[in-house]
Amino acid sequence: MSAPNAPRPGLDWGGLMRAGIVGRGLKPAEFWDLTPAELALMLGIDTGAHAGGAMSRARLDALMARFPDA
Repeated sequence: MSAPNAPRPGLDWGGLMRAGIVGRGLKPAEFWDLTPAELALMLGIDTGAHAGGAMSRARLDALMARFPDA
């Protein structure tokens, strides 16, 4: 069991709110309407989500085969 004041893993919502609302001038509703990926992009945070580069046609075909439209 961890100590009550021990840091917990996850997002620093207080810091993200300060960066978005105070730093970028977002209204609270605008902040909460963003996805974490959109907020990271807006704040210039590299999440590594794009590390694979552009999607190739082969990768798109594989995804379409795996998740076909109904």
